[in-house]
Amino acid sequence: MWVVVYIASIVLVNWLFVAVAPWPTAFGDLYLANLVVGFVFVLRDYGQRQVGHKILLATLVAGIITFFMVDRAIALASITAFVLSEMTDWAIYSFTKRPLQQRILLSSLVAVPLDTLAFQYLANYLTPAAFTTEVLSKALGVLIVWYLLKLRADSRPAAAL
Repeated sequence: MWVVVYIASIVLVNWLFVAVAPWPTAFGDLYLANLVVGFVFVLRDYGQRQVGHKILLATLVAGIITFFMVDRAIALASITAFVLSEMTDWAIYSFTKRPLQQRILLSSLVAVPLDTLAFQYLANYLTPAAFTTEVLSKALGVLIVWYLLKLRADSRPAAAL
């Protein structure tokens, strides 16, 4: 179920970039999609827990749907950004031996700005306002996942010595 919701959320966010006019600000245009894209990362984390690294196939499916339903340039930017982000997450998850909560925060420190910069640059939506807002939106999504995992870890009984 999470994978399907993840795919739909990618297509929806990509559609928002095209369908909803940006708000002009002193720091450049700001898009509604910049505000809500962070929750795509929450859904990706849940989808990845469900299917592992096959989540990249779900990203590809979302890119193909975006290609035909929204815009080719947006689809290419989206796929490129998500693959860069996923590869960063994979490397951090695979090569660090830290607890899951720490890996999520560490990978996000690297992957979120990289993903945002790649997408906005390739889609020609890069402005200081859009970049900052999107990074903060994604950071909020990551903090939600981190907090939910922390709550789950804190509620488990300690192992007997």
